[in-house]
Amino acid sequence: MQQGRTQTTVMLGLAQTLSWASSYYLPAVLAGPISRAIGMSYATVFAAFSVALLVSAATGPVAGRLIDHFGGRPVLVASNLVFAAGLTLLSQATQTSHVFMAWAVMGLAMGSGLYEAAFATVVRLYGQEARRAITGITLFAGFASTVGWPLSSYLESAFGWRETCMLWALLHLVLGLPLNVLLPRAGPVAATPEADSAAIVHASQSVATGNQPLRRTAFLMAYVFAVSWFISTAMATHLPQLLQSSGAALAVAIGAAALVGPAQVAGRLAEYGFLKNAHPLLSARLAILAHPLAAVCLGLLGAPAVSVFAVLHGLGNGILTIAVGTLPLKVFGAQGYGQRQGWLMVPARIVQAGSPFLFGMAVAQWGTGALWFSSLFGLSAFLVLWAMRIKPSVSNV
Repeated sequence: MQQGRTQTTVMLGLAQTLSWASSYYLPAVLAGPISRAIGMSYATVFAAFSVALLVSAATGPVAGRLIDHFGGRPVLVASNLVFAAGLTLLSQATQTSHVFMAWAVMGLAMGSGLYEAAFATVVRLYGQEARRAITGITLFAGFASTVGWPLSSYLESAFGWRETCMLWALLHLVLGLPLNVLLPRAGPVAATPEADSAAIVHASQSVATGNQPLRRTAFLMAYVFAVSWFISTAMATHLPQLLQSSGAALAVAIGAAALVGPAQVAGRLAEYGFLKNAHPLLSARLAILAHPLAAVCLGLLGAPAVSVFAVLHGLGNGILTIAVGTLPLKVFGAQGYGQRQGWLMVPARIVQAGSPFLFGMAVAQWGTGALWFSSLFGLSAFLVLWAMRIKPSVSNV
């Protein structure tokens, strides 16, 4: 059983690395070439990407419900086909509307083929025992930017951006598709009364975590996830520019920003090892404080602390990625996990779509002072997590 679970984790981890590298991390490399070829502004390319994030927010609950009923394999297999279709459409774009259409299709794939779908897949297979599989998946996919950015850059310079999109589409068909096809088939769903989609997240029953009803806990959790994704996306988009604002040279800022990826993996290894027996709520509380602490270091020490900032932020973000999957599992249980997770992540996807623009305005106006903005958000999320009181009898549902 353990060997089969490890194999599933590896296959999902590799497939997730491909999916993230060919979608979320694609605009950072191809936005410039696409804007020049199509005759659209650089910002408009990212606006199309924001459309993909909004579409993925709408798709997530539907994909999660399908995974709850049929298992993750058919949904993830379909996502590979949709990824391939979206990338092919993007490669053939000749005007702005084509780019927006292609990214809207990509949004369908992102909502049904990224972390939330992978997490729901292993929860559907292993229930409460899925925590280590969730951590293992993020360990693999933590290298998506490390693989995706250099590979996309090389392919674009060697062949062109259109060919790069086509090659990523081909990889979904020859690599991602077989990996997901080989996933275990989920067993039949236990006979339970049909639940309304809104009821899963906005449960009105008075079952409590501490003195809090589950509905309130779900709202608080959704807020924490939205804050963490806002900060993560803001840093992924603007980190080199932000570090330069502290007085660091361009080469130093880029070198420090490159430490975020390895630091995220290190944080996930720490969760896998030192925090594996801790409640996910403790992991989330510790992780959400990493960004404000990093901001204090940069504010006090300036340019010499840019690497410290990047490492601390990366450590916290790596652990939070796992907590997004494991905390709802621990608090609400495995029943209906996929659909519930989809609803919990809707606010996160929405704020993620606006994060690059909003935080970019803050950086342009205040420089490193923009970190007060993100840090206050982080501290508010910590206070929300601190207010959660989870009874053991509930967390083991």
